[in-house]
Amino acid sequence: MPRIVVINHLTLDGVMQAPGRPDEDTRGGFEHGGWASSRMSGDAVIGAAMDARMAASSGLLLGRRTYDDLLSYWNSQESPFKDALNNAPKYVASRTLSEPPPWPNSALLRGDIPEAVAALRQEPGEELHVMGSGELIQTLMRHDLIDEYVLLIHPLVLGSGRRLFADVGTHSAVRLVAVEASPSDVVIATYQPNGDVLA
Repeated sequence: MPRIVVINHLTLDGVMQAPGRPDEDTRGGFEHGGWASSRMSGDAVIGAAMDARMAASSGLLLGRRTYDDLLSYWNSQESPFKDALNNAPKYVASRTLSEPPPWPNSALLRGDIPEAVAALRQEPGEELHVMGSGELIQTLMRHDLIDEYVLLIHPLVLGSGRRLFADVGTHSAVRLVAVEASPSDVVIATYQPNGDVLA
């Protein structure tokens, strides 16, 4: 039964929007895209942490916007990520994509997304990874469907942008299960849900 693991780059003030490229996501007039790119590509500790997670991956669970972005960008790059992403099972939460989805090894999640994800958790596998996909993450949080957060916290404060923990309409406590600092001052913090914040 795979666990649902969120893996995301964040700023110190919780911004997750457009870490990789200036044009990745400019919604809301966001002008700081690419804020994590220099650390993502040049830090061996971050690379090793991501490689270890990818080795345990049973597939990706993505929102439509992140799915489209990964498809349009990585399929145009000569990169080791291209084949890995093409070969990985991809489960996409979307109300607008039509069958068949455009990327190899993709399946659309239709209807009630929490029910569809709960069904995925009954399949064989180790971990389903959620990257980007802020709206999907908030839906999963509201239904207690996230088993772990791997947060790569960058030493930046942007003051604007879409945040991972926006107003999700719920509250919960987490416990720290692992932490590592990288040479570029990124803190790789792994948390697991730990009940109600008021308990």
